Amino acid sequence: MKIRILGSGTSTGVPEVGCTCPVCTSTDPRDNRLRTSALVHTDDAVILIDCGPDFREQMLRTPAFERIDGVLITHEHYDHVGGLDDLRPFCRLGEIPIHADSYTANHLRARMPYCFVEQTYPGVPRIYLQETEAGRAFHIHGTEVLPLRVMHGKLPILGYRINHRLGYITDMLTMPDESYKALQGVDVLIINALRQKPHPTHQSIAEAQQAARQIGAKRTYFIHMSHHAGLHADIQQQLPPNMFFAYDGLEIDL
Repeated sequence: MKIRILGSGTSTGVPEVGCTCPVCTSTDPRDNRLRTSALVHTDDAVILIDCGPDFREQMLRTPAFERIDGVLITHEHYDHVGGLDDLRPFCRLGEIPIHADSYTANHLRARMPYCFVEQTYPGVPRIYLQETEAGRAFHIHGTEVLPLRVMHGKLPILGYRINHRLGYITDMLTMPDESYKALQGVDVLIINALRQKPHPTHQSIAEAQQAARQIGAKRTYFIHMSHHAGLHADIQQQLPPNMFFAYDGLEIDL
C-alpha cells in the first residue's frame, strides 16, 4: 500500500497570492503547497482522496497515467472538489465513482448538473455519485473504506480509514469518540494541522499533535497547512520522531 501526497496546502495554497512572508518566498520546494489531496494505491485499487482545483497540475507531476477506481470526497468546499471536471482524461479508462455523503452529493449535483443528468453531452467527465455515510463501510474492489464522522467547525464532514491501516482526516477541528476508536491501530495517520494559532474550524499544529497521540498511529503526517504554519524545515525539527510535516510529492509506503 502506498500514498502519494498530491497537495498539502490549505484553501489558498502556498505561496498565497500577494504575500511576501518567509514561507511564501521560501526556495525550499517543501514550502510550496498545492491544495490538499492524496492518491492511494492498494493491492487492487487506485483511490483519489479529494479532487481540488490543482488536480490537473498535481497529476502532471505524477509519474503514471492510470485508471482511478474511485474518488473519496471529504466535503463540498471548493478546495476539495474544484477539480472534478479535470477527471475527464482518466474517464477514457472507465467510469469513475465519486463517493460522498448525501449533503455533499446534493451540492455536487447543484454545482455540476451537466455531469449528473441522464443525458450528458459528449466530453463531460464520466463520473457518477455513490452516496455513503459515516460508520458504514464499503469496498472499492477488495479494498475496504470506512467513512468516519469529522467536524469541520460545526460542519459534519467525512474522514476515511482504508484497509484498517491508513487514516485520512482533513479540515478537522474535532472528532467524536467513535471516530477516534475506529482509527485505533492504523499504521499511518494523515491529518490536518493548519497553523500555529487556534482556528475556529481547523486544528492547530498543537491540536493535531494531541489528536495524533490519542489515535496512536505508528507514523503521522500533517497536511492542509497554511503559510502561517511556518517553514517546513523549522517546524519539522520541533515535531516528535514519529510525526512529520507532509509535502507535495511525498510518497509513503505502508
